[in-house]
Amino acid sequence: MRKFICLCFIMYLVSSCTAPTEKTTEKTVSADSSKTNLVYTVKKPDNWDMSNTKNVVVAFNALKGFEENKIDESLNFFGDSVLWKADYMETKLSKDSLRSIFKAMWNETASLKIDMHDFESVISKDKKDEFVTIWYYQTTTDKKGKTDSIAMINDMKIVNGKIVELDEYTRHFPTKK
Repeated sequence: MRKFICLCFIMYLVSSCTAPTEKTTEKTVSADSSKTNLVYTVKKPDNWDMSNTKNVVVAFNALKGFEENKIDESLNFFGDSVLWKADYMETKLSKDSLRSIFKAMWNETASLKIDMHDFESVISKDKKDEFVTIWYYQTTTDKKGKTDSIAMINDMKIVNGKIVELDEYTRHFPTKK
């Protein structure tokens, strides 16, 4: 359960960076306006511009607060409610519900370490949507001394400097033989 909640939290920190796709066999135009044969079309091709790092600061500070078990510091970077999506889960949570989940996760955790690999901050061309995606490894040791590591991707939608949507993706590493 702890791994699932950790996984969900991390996915929450990274909202979607791309527009939803529609599967078709039509041709579409690439970002450089030259025609390319693609097997899928995108409703809004090339909809995103690179954004500044102010939203990356929000995402990193929220994650750092969680990593250091400073739950209230982490929650300062979340909206009053958050849409949290993860494997087999999609739910809208209040900040108080997030606090309870984060504390429950830390009740079973002795240590947590983040090894950040990369990030990207984007804004839609119409300036209505801003997302940050972060890629990292998370190593967790539970209170019984068992250590586990996972690769994480978090897509986070940022509105007015607050995380309002978290979409988590994880990859568990194979066990060593």
